Amino acid sequence: MPLMKIQKDDAQSGWALWFISEGEAELGSLTGENADPSIVSATKRLEWLAGRLLLRTLVEQCGMDFYGLEKDEYGKPYLKNLPHQISLSHSYPYVAAQINPTLAVGIDLEQPKSKLLNIASRVLAPTELTDAGTDVLKHCVYWCAKEALYKSYGKRGLHFAIHLRIEPFTLMRSGELSGKIQVNGFTRELTLTYSIQPDYVLVCTKP
Repeated sequence: MPLMKIQKDDAQSGWALWFISEGEAELGSLTGENADPSIVSATKRLEWLAGRLLLRTLVEQCGMDFYGLEKDEYGKPYLKNLPHQISLSHSYPYVAAQINPTLAVGIDLEQPKSKLLNIASRVLAPTELTDAGTDVLKHCVYWCAKEALYKSYGKRGLHFAIHLRIEPFTLMRSGELSGKIQVNGFTRELTLTYSIQPDYVLVCTKP
């Protein structure tokens, strides 16, 4: 089984990571589902199936039954018949998932690429741009952190450079970040944790 890691915060919250090594038929057999027929890309179909398999594994590790997923009006996935908050991320061949019984969560996993520098001015505030400089790894941490904040908010209409803020930080292999969502009178401050691995960066909200 390519379940790489489960990090439990407590009995019913935590996150997990999956490495996709299976083909579509095997993943379909393991999940008991077929990939969404609207997904044309073979890689995206694998991510779709692996995401459901990982969430089922995580839910069962938390001592509950998995009844499947639905999406709300904003496209955010939620668990059928369970009140728990979830978040999913995928960057082939990796898939990550997070769960919490009450708190809105956000998780994001990306592979550091130089293209992040090209879009940085649309994603980062001036202080964040200055802090990140030309360090691709640091840009990737910022990007993942803002994606995690966006997912925890769960609604559309956010401008990454304006409504999502990350306090400048000293880059290490792992650490914590201070984040803030501020839009239309709504404010939420969150702590996030990050981890830098040889071929990916993972950031998630901290309970």
